[in-house]
Amino acid sequence: MIRSLFLVAACLLLSPVHAKGNAEAGKAKSAACAACHGLAGVSEVPSFPTLAGQHRDYLYHALKDYKSGKRKNPIMAGQVANLSDADMADLAKYFSEQTGLTLKY
Repeated sequence: MIRSLFLVAACLLLSPVHAKGNAEAGKAKSAACAACHGLAGVSEVPSFPTLAGQHRDYLYHALKDYKSGKRKNPIMAGQVANLSDADMADLAKYFSEQTGLTLKY
């Protein structure tokens, strides 16, 4: 049990998303995102997801998957084509710290 917990903790600490990401840099890089995802990542259009408040690791991996082609979307593929790993980490950190995602029951 202790060994398993140690392995999980080690994986989390070694994760590039966990170790990186600058919200201020992400804010500066987010201007292009606002066209579809709204200011601060709060979308006003139902067909575009709200990014604000999403989990940082989810956002980071989604961007990486669009860049690699694992996720298929021609608009997003074009948007992420020139993003570096640091750019994606910065954007993920910025949007994850914004308020916008709410649960509705």
